[in-house]
Amino acid sequence: MATQIEGRGDVTQRTEGQRTFRRPRQNFETWSWFFMRISGLVLIFLALVHFAITHIVNDVVETDHEFVAARWDNPLWRLYDWALLALGLLHGLNGLRWIIDDYVRTPARRAWVKALLYSVTGALFFYGTLTIVTYG
Repeated sequence: MATQIEGRGDVTQRTEGQRTFRRPRQNFETWSWFFMRISGLVLIFLALVHFAITHIVNDVVETDHEFVAARWDNPLWRLYDWALLALGLLHGLNGLRWIIDDYVRTPARRAWVKALLYSVTGALFFYGTLTIVTYG
């Protein structure tokens, strides 16, 4: 005989002395945790390629307006740099959001600090995107 006991979002089923647990429902924090792992892996690849191209393949002294303009003539390089910008900012935003939740205890102060964080991140994303789209 199977009975179900519900509590705290998980469901326990008992079947003849055995317990089987179903996975809890997925929420924002679950997807946030998953995003950090995936974006971290993608950022490693993007950052290493960016570093190799701008510091190893090409001399840093030769990186100037003409180098960037020639590279950004290809829309795929703009997309690549925009992905690096977007993932870097969102990865950092998510990590700082976790730190704020851990260390800022007062709910009012936490709301102000997060509002400041979201505003700065939004401004950096806006100006970075504007630069990538309109450069040249």
